[in-house]
Amino acid sequence: MSLARSSALIAAGTLVSRVTGLIRTIVLVTAIGVIGPASDAFATANQLPNTLIAIISTGLLTGVIVPHVVALSARSDGGRAVLPKLMTLGATGLAIATALAMLAAPFLVWLFAANFSDEQRALAVAFAYWCIPQVFFLGMFALVGETLNARGVFAPYAWAPIANNVVSIAGFGVLIAIFGADRRQLEEWDLGSIALIGATATIGIIAQTLILAVFWRRTGIPLRPDFRWRGIGLRGLSRRASWTFSTMLIGVAAGIVQQQTISAASGTDASIFVWQNAWLIYMLPYSLIVLSIGTPYFTRISEHAAAGRNRQLVSDIDQSIRMLTIFVLVAVAGLVAAAAPATRVFSNSTTDALASAPVLIAFLVGLTPMAVLFIVQRTFYAYGDTRTPFWFTLVQGVLVVVFTLSAAAVVANESLTASVAAGQTVAGLFQVTVAAVLLRRMIGPFGLGRTLVALGRFVCAAALAASAGFGVYMLSGGAEGWMLTDKLTGALGTVLIGTASLIVYLAVLAALRTRELSLAFAAVRQRLGH
Repeated sequence: MSLARSSALIAAGTLVSRVTGLIRTIVLVTAIGVIGPASDAFATANQLPNTLIAIISTGLLTGVIVPHVVALSARSDGGRAVLPKLMTLGATGLAIATALAMLAAPFLVWLFAANFSDEQRALAVAFAYWCIPQVFFLGMFALVGETLNARGVFAPYAWAPIANNVVSIAGFGVLIAIFGADRRQLEEWDLGSIALIGATATIGIIAQTLILAVFWRRTGIPLRPDFRWRGIGLRGLSRRASWTFSTMLIGVAAGIVQQQTISAASGTDASIFVWQNAWLIYMLPYSLIVLSIGTPYFTRISEHAAAGRNRQLVSDIDQSIRMLTIFVLVAVAGLVAAAAPATRVFSNSTTDALASAPVLIAFLVGLTPMAVLFIVQRTFYAYGDTRTPFWFTLVQGVLVVVFTLSAAAVVANESLTASVAAGQTVAGLFQVTVAAVLLRRMIGPFGLGRTLVALGRFVCAAALAASAGFGVYMLSGGAEGWMLTDKLTGALGTVLIGTASLIVYLAVLAALRTRELSLAFAAVRQRLGH
């Protein structure tokens, strides 16, 4: 299969996966609500496998096993002799980790939600026993998927998550049909409903893993356990991932403090589930803009770094930051203006949407610094430097903890989750500033002054665009208007506000004769052409 066709299949799979993932979340919100003790209990339990697999993936899979899989796949025999042993080792490690997590379920729930009541914590633990088995299947999904990628089979890894979303949509729909909607209170849950929602979440992960297993035969590697691990060549590989693993642990530790803090607001105010849904919306523009545009630039920056082409590298850093920010800021403007209608899509009432909107806004303000950080951090990676990113991430992690604890001390529960999200945004701004200074020390000036001037123009245009979008929202009636009537009108309102913001943004940039605007149009035409 050609590279162009593979890229198109991956992009299409990713897009469909994102769309079905949004539908999955909408159905889940319909089933359990977004603000309530039961909602936050399930959100806490269902997030545990993702947190645990992030630790395992960075420390064992991504850092040790996957690089070895890639190296073995390049051998003349395609790794047929060793890969079964490596896959068995990975599966065994994941099984042990899953079993330990099951035993530690009560502690893990307490670790992330110390402020839950005894009843709410008990429900979260009950959910966790159903959700934690996802750890094994998430890990196997990553391991099998990376092995398929290493052998040129790309599409299944991108498309398989759709099966998870389809299974979840169906299962959550059955929950609504049998037990009713908006089950946010603790007393509404019994063993049957707990089992149904927990099993649905886990069966979805199993389904996407089984789909990859079907494609395994294309590798030509026998799918059989092999426990003869001596001599498979893993010694010393773990050192490669030590700094990356430490960087990830900072994020996990800061996240635990954040989740513990906002768990105090659970029950009647925006808390854990609202946080997760706001993060989901935040990640849409990050994935579609930052990852899709930034990743090709990262490849070129890596090539320039390897060849010692400093002038071209500096030019690409400058251009990539401008290209990312010109796209990101219009997304920020539109979503900030449409925060209430957008959150209405992921809530069951106007009241819940208005309580959720400030959390989304607090996250969105930090999207532009994170786009810049994407390029700066990966420039360090292009030079093989994983140690420096650890240190500026440590700065961010410490500040997150300080801001979170400060919010817990002085902010009322109704504003606590938004304040913690705002603290993360401010910490991220400090992080990217420190990172840029350290990068300048390493490679010299990279046009940051010119970039900031351009960024100033983009920010002015975005501010006017957001004002125009918010004007459309107020003309529709604001909090009392049609946009917050239900999920569908919330979606329509978000599109309308976003369109108005986009038109004003482009008009202002054109009036300012912004050179980057023509480059942005060229990039869009190029992508549409492919």
